[in-house]
Amino acid sequence: MRTARIKVQAEQGEAVYHCTSKTVNGERLFDDTGKEILRRQLWLVAEFCGVQILTYAILSNHFHVLVRVPQKAAVADAELLRRYTLLHPKPTRYQTARLEVIQAALAADPAADPEAAAQANAWRRRQLALVGDVSAFMKLVKQRFAIWYNKSHQRFGPLWCDRFKSVLVESKPRLLETMAAYIDLNPVRAGLVTDPKDYRFCGYAEAAAGHRPARVGLQAIHGGDWASTQAGYRQTLFGTAAGPREQGAVITPADFAKVVKAGGQLPLSTVLRCRIRYFNDGAVLGCRAFVEQHLRAYRTRRHRRERTAPRPLLTITDWAGEDLATLRGLRQHPFG
Repeated sequence: MRTARIKVQAEQGEAVYHCTSKTVNGERLFDDTGKEILRRQLWLVAEFCGVQILTYAILSNHFHVLVRVPQKAAVADAELLRRYTLLHPKPTRYQTARLEVIQAALAADPAADPEAAAQANAWRRRQLALVGDVSAFMKLVKQRFAIWYNKSHQRFGPLWCDRFKSVLVESKPRLLETMAAYIDLNPVRAGLVTDPKDYRFCGYAEAAAGHRPARVGLQAIHGGDWASTQAGYRQTLFGTAAGPREQGAVITPADFAKVVKAGGQLPLSTVLRCRIRYFNDGAVLGCRAFVEQHLRAYRTRRHRRERTAPRPLLTITDWAGEDLATLRGLRQHPFG
């Protein structure tokens, strides 16, 4: 059996997740058209599910998204219908007829027509099950994009490699900003651009181009207006100089090992230009107390024995002023 995903229960409060998914065999399948369709699907499904995209990055064989999932709350029927129509902007005749039946059932008097009321309640339950859940969000995005991709490229079979990865991230502004910068720097690490604002398929580039939801996502992390968010975020991206740096990763795993052995540190902006497996595979990321809290909850829910403990991150940098830990130990070198 695969390990259950670590999530905050919907009734307990909001949560932030860093989610990633890769194509089958890591094949570079996505051209600019595919990336654009996936970008639109991310925003569309986020609105349907009622989650907030803080930032994202789409590459040729995988994507990252940082999402805030709010605490579950009641959703009015009119809002559920609006969100439902978002997913079906060009409904088929069957979908149109189905929507008319749903609308009639929702408008019916439950006392006079119990059958319609039961039908309306069943539809409500199905829609609400997809709202405020990171798993439902990722499932819808991946399913809808896979259907479009297979149909457009005359192919069949799985598009995505296994289930998506997710890391539960503690909602501290500095930590969220660091995680967002790591995601937006994906095209820089891949050697595609020297500045993420020049790569149109990431949250920072969309925000810099004036896309309001993308700006709102980054502002929700940093606080303040866009001008102050932009200034502070670029400093996180590039360091004190706040200008573009050399393309690609700037330090090798061997160099990291030397720095660690010597007890030295590197600037955060330098570390973010390397792949940080803590951010992709750590399951939970935050201060030790945050990780221990979710580890205890997970053990209680899954009746697991006490076989693990939070793993502190290597002190290779200041990690945005936090003593960070993750839940899972890494079999590979944490940087690459």
